[in-house]
Amino acid sequence: MKTYIVDSFTKEAFKGNPAGVCFPGYDLSEAAMLKIAQELNFSETAFVRSTDTKTTYSIRYFSPKKEIPLCGHATLAAAKVIFIKNAVNAIHFITIGKLDLLVQQNGDDITMEFPVYDTVPAIIPNEMLVALGLTAVTNTVYSPNNKIIMLEISDAAVLANLEPNFSALVNSYNNINGVLVTAAANNSDYDYHYRYFWPWAGTNEDPVTGGVQTFLAKYWSEKLVKKNMNCFQSSARTGYMNVIVNNNKVLLTSQAVIILEGNLAATEQHEFKNKELA
Repeated sequence: MKTYIVDSFTKEAFKGNPAGVCFPGYDLSEAAMLKIAQELNFSETAFVRSTDTKTTYSIRYFSPKKEIPLCGHATLAAAKVIFIKNAVNAIHFITIGKLDLLVQQNGDDITMEFPVYDTVPAIIPNEMLVALGLTAVTNTVYSPNNKIIMLEISDAAVLANLEPNFSALVNSYNNINGVLVTAAANNSDYDYHYRYFWPWAGTNEDPVTGGVQTFLAKYWSEKLVKKNMNCFQSSARTGYMNVIVNNNKVLLTSQAVIILEGNLAATEQHEFKNKELA
């Protein structure tokens, strides 16, 4: 099984968000994909299969804990590999939720077309603020499609220095995938900054997150009265992207770097395949 490690939302190796990308030649069970995702131990691993249409692929995403319906950085990573290996400039990914994601390449830039989701007002317990290390928030909303709580705060420097207590954070709220904290940028290079904590469904912190732009880009577009914005994820690895909100679509543009190319061992492939055929 051809397998890659790709750093997404960056043009520098060892920055951005690393994703595993696997190209199995046969159907894998969900249990097998979860085991592989746990072995690679990135925030997400994408499993990509070709379809009857040359430029259309199915894609599924797994964190080390569960299947994730939509992942930006693993989509970007998978597209980077396909564009490098095939002479095409546009492809479609079909997700487990039947989303059709158009991805296009222009030089080193890759642009993904994602849906836009609404948010609703939300109230959070004080225990969540304490776990995050926050004393106040500007606004709190919830994305039902993503099951993510979003907190806006007033200072990007405070955001960059957050050191959450993840055990307390998980215990502060149930039945969500994660908490996103965001702030307006404190310089002219970007429009807003953000960080994403999701110990409920994946790793403690996702280094650079594209999937949250399905609601975050619209939120800042309305607040800043801008359609075209640059955003920065102020995690330890850091990452960036350009977002353009266009009615019910958001376009995410950034770059990716392939770090490693190899194969999962044949014995592991045979083990998975034999178990699934048993």
